[in-house]
Amino acid sequence: MMAAARLKAFDNREEELVHKHSLRCLDEIGVMIKSESVRADLERAGAKVDHKTGVTRIPGSMVKEALGNAPKSFILCAREPKHDKPVPVKSHPWMATTGLAVYTLDLETGARRSTTSKDLANFSRMADAMNGVDICWTTVTAHDVVQKALAPHSLWTALQNNTKHIQVVPPTNGAEDARKQVELASLVAGGKEQLKKRPLFSVIMCPVAPLSFEKHSVEAQAEFARAGIPIVCMSMSLSGGSAPVTVAGTIVNINSENLASLVISQVSSKGAPFIYSSESAPIDMTTGVMDYIGYEIPLINAGASQMAHRYGLPCMVSSWGTETKEPGIQCSFSELSVTLVGNMVGSDLCSGAGSIDSAKGASLEQVVIDSYLWENCIPMMRGFEVSEDSIALDVTKAVGHGNTYLKHVHTARNFRKHIAFRDQTKKLWEATLSTKMAPEAREVARKVLKEHKVPPLAPDVLMEGDKLLEEYDKRLSG
Repeated sequence: MMAAARLKAFDNREEELVHKHSLRCLDEIGVMIKSESVRADLERAGAKVDHKTGVTRIPGSMVKEALGNAPKSFILCAREPKHDKPVPVKSHPWMATTGLAVYTLDLETGARRSTTSKDLANFSRMADAMNGVDICWTTVTAHDVVQKALAPHSLWTALQNNTKHIQVVPPTNGAEDARKQVELASLVAGGKEQLKKRPLFSVIMCPVAPLSFEKHSVEAQAEFARAGIPIVCMSMSLSGGSAPVTVAGTIVNINSENLASLVISQVSSKGAPFIYSSESAPIDMTTGVMDYIGYEIPLINAGASQMAHRYGLPCMVSSWGTETKEPGIQCSFSELSVTLVGNMVGSDLCSGAGSIDSAKGASLEQVVIDSYLWENCIPMMRGFEVSEDSIALDVTKAVGHGNTYLKHVHTARNFRKHIAFRDQTKKLWEATLSTKMAPEAREVARKVLKEHKVPPLAPDVLMEGDKLLEEYDKRLSG
């Protein structure tokens, strides 16, 4: 048997209450779906639709059926199969980079500037190189491409510069964008059927809290579901802003949005891969902005994780990063503790490596820093064996009362397996309220960009993908 230390939010009665009120929410209040085609699909499946308002009420029977059809495990596949990541995990979450940042700090000058395709390529290569990063989220926004085609361009750039699983931004052009992304990834996978068997990317889809699904986003979700691309339903419920100010009310909103999204995916395609997700937080009542280091975050994360586990769904309900304005660690001990404890809830994935300025920016140096920090935190979340052998009662009998285990052969044979050792070099980077590690991180980033080589796509695949995007850009710009 394997055990792991995990934070739990609810007792059985409380968990049941959250589930019950989530079903009530969907059945009595419903969700607003701003797509006629998706509403029509749901109505045929048994939902009650008000076509004037778009409010769609989902009965508990539809939720139950969707939960029965959703896969409980699958693989987030990668260009290089050695980087395939199964979910759910057995120990620590798989780490992804931050996503959708609109600016970066130039690696050479330190100046703040808008991000480009070249930056996205560099961040993708950095994610490919760092051991602490498992998944490449399309980290920055490429401002130098046709913005209506941003999502396909972002995926194509990441596919060329990263061999790990890729998470992409929500499509801005609806189902058409989704089809183009599937087409591009199919070139790399070897065809649409091969992509369905080995999904090289997944898609972050954010409901608009509270309880609303935008037209382009939800229509793209249906298209991705039919193509076998995993959907990550990232509820961004803000306590006191777009959700009740209470922790329990926020969790019910998260749960309701995820269950509604699950129903949408399963109605679109039975058995579509789905990941329960939340990047929710309270708002800072002094500024009105999202508080990524609020004390409530571990509680919200734990509640969302527990509900995902109740339903047997893989989940992405935690995030990582030191909430810094410039490369380094500028948060206090308690703020850093919120981030760490928020990951010890049983989440299968988390994201945020490289984030600065509340995810508005991204820094190559910060990718290095966050990756190193994460590698030092992983041992706290690892599984440990619980068996007659690991309990080692025979060793206790041999050592005897009041004696030491230090000289026993069992200790010598097993201590490296059961006790984790900190990397002493990386530990020196962990002083809070400090940016002293930034110059060293900058040198690591420079070395990676100079030396790390990502295997190129085949020339014919690269040519065909470039041609697809060129034609798509022309049509959208015309």
